[in-house]
Amino acid sequence: MLWNTSEDKMIDGLILAIQFLTRLPIKKSVEFNKTNLSKSTFFFPLVGVIIGSIGSLCFYMFSHLNEYIGTFFALVSMIALTGGLHLDGLSDTCDGFFSYRDKDRVLEIMKDSRIGTFGVIAIVLDIFLKYILIFSIQENIFLILALSYGNSRLVISYIMSTKKVSRKGGIGDMFHRSNPKKFAFMGGIIYIILLLLINPIYLIPLGLSFLAAEIMAKLSYKKIDGFTGDVYGATIEIAEIVSLMTFLEVIKWI
Repeated sequence: MLWNTSEDKMIDGLILAIQFLTRLPIKKSVEFNKTNLSKSTFFFPLVGVIIGSIGSLCFYMFSHLNEYIGTFFALVSMIALTGGLHLDGLSDTCDGFFSYRDKDRVLEIMKDSRIGTFGVIAIVLDIFLKYILIFSIQENIFLILALSYGNSRLVISYIMSTKKVSRKGGIGDMFHRSNPKKFAFMGGIIYIILLLLINPIYLIPLGLSFLAAEIMAKLSYKKIDGFTGDVYGATIEIAEIVSLMTFLEVIKWI
């Protein structure tokens, strides 16, 4: 069975992925080592699907009041599920990148717990745009939210596996040094096969999410010569938005 393919069980990788990417109350203690970190990337797309699915359920629970309230609780539930972690990364990244300082100063600004003007603007625009997008896709919300959040987590497993890090010793560096390429690739192949089985046209949002991540990589390399945990979070947020926007166009063709 899959979880017996190595000394450590794959289930530990799943639990670590859930604990790292969400605030779901999984109490099982999992050793934070390179093996488990590497295996966790296999499950990143699945965790994204879970987040999007829970957001969809919250929409259905509250949309009987009206669609505005349903959209609000769908968005709030997904922010709560992730603990706002990726929004925080987006905020810190914008504060640093738009400061137009040298690499060391940008990294210092990103590490500062205080939020700046660009960080506030980024969070407000991110949430506002997502609210509009979710409201606009309510008829297909379950599939689109699940796949958009799955797409973004697959993208970040690719980034962690292939792109260099700027700051040593952080969480992002730990994932990168765990050499997750094999498990990220395996998880990606399975995810892509599932997309093909559902509808091959759904590869388009995934492809554009990867393109957005590559653009983000180019910018991050220019600013700080690599990725940090904050930039990982910002990339997830951007990939979610790109995927949701693309789905809005794709569903017109179906």
